[in-house]
Amino acid sequence: MTSPAPRSATTTPVPTSYPADKGSVEDATFLALADPTRRYLIRRIVTNAPVTATELASGLPISRQAVAKHLALLRSSGLVSVERRGRERRYRLIPRPLTEAAAWLRAVEAEWDGHLDALERHLAAHPNMPHPEEA
Repeated sequence: MTSPAPRSATTTPVPTSYPADKGSVEDATFLALADPTRRYLIRRIVTNAPVTATELASGLPISRQAVAKHLALLRSSGLVSVERRGRERRYRLIPRPLTEAAAWLRAVEAEWDGHLDALERHLAAHPNMPHPEEA
C-alpha cells in the first residue's frame, strides 16, 4: 500500500463537512429542484396554474399520492402555494425562491469569472510558463 503524497505548504485541506446554512432559501430551493419529477411538476404548474394534484398526476408514471408528496415538499420549500376551492386544492408557483436561488448562482458565477479573469491575466503576463503537463 502506498502512502499519500505529502501536502505542500500551499495546499488547502478539503473540508469534510460544511457549515449548515439553517433555513436557507437556496438550500430548500436546490433540494426541491434536485428531483426531476419536482422540476417537471414546477414546469406544469407554471404552464397550467392554478392546477390540482390530480391534473398534475395525469400522464405521469407515478401515483397521485406520489405527486402529493412531491407537492408537499415543493410547498414546504416555499416554491408553490396552495389555495382551496371547494374540495380542490390548486397549486401555483411562488417565484421568489427561484429568484433568490438564481441570484445566488449569479454571485457564484461572478466570483468564478473573477478567478478565471485573474488566471487569464496571469497566463498572459507569463507566456513562457510551462504547462503543468509539460513540466
